[in-house]
Amino acid sequence: MPLISEQDAEHLRNEFADNLVDPVKLMVFTQTFECQFCAETRQIVEEIAELSDRISVEVYNFVTDKAIADLYSVDKIPAIAILREADGGGTGKDKVEDTDYGIRFYGIPSGYEFSSIIEDIVDVSRGESGLQPKTKEALAAITEPVHFQVFVTPTCPYCPQAVRLAHKFAMESENIRADMVEAIEFPQLANKHAVYGVPRTVINESVHQEGAVPEPLLLAKLQEAIG
Repeated sequence: MPLISEQDAEHLRNEFADNLVDPVKLMVFTQTFECQFCAETRQIVEEIAELSDRISVEVYNFVTDKAIADLYSVDKIPAIAILREADGGGTGKDKVEDTDYGIRFYGIPSGYEFSSIIEDIVDVSRGESGLQPKTKEALAAITEPVHFQVFVTPTCPYCPQAVRLAHKFAMESENIRADMVEAIEFPQLANKHAVYGVPRTVINESVHQEGAVPEPLLLAKLQEAIG
């Protein structure tokens, strides 16, 4: 049974046709057993990819494809990485690599979070975050690793705003990785970071931000995290 209704699918076909520029690759990390929503996550991604010839899917087993999971810093499942696919090719040193912006989804992107993955796909395809020039300049100057974890639930209407902003930040710096983390699917991680309400953004395991905040405030929190 499809997870995306035909009405929504038709809307997305038109949106992708109008807005996608470069091809996008969705990498799904899953496994057969001991993963509550792996099958559904894979199904959602595959249904999204069917709506545009500019979207492709690669599915990896978290256990048997551990080297690839490690390469993309995927440490739990279900997981989705969104990459801007290289247009062209080349071989050897001239080979054009896919662009990995460090955008990750951990947990099924359902409910309100479905909009996050759709909008991320468009941003990645266009290679444009839409952030303010001053924010882009500040992010481009970052020289040390930064890790965002945005805890969400599917029923939270404010969570996509927080997820999208963290993902936009990641697009502007090769040193930033930004994860959406579905709090119900990863309760131990949520407990570790005292997630009693969502969205809750954790930066570098130490700095926390409650709620969906505007661009300048999140930038200030990031700068606090890196000192």
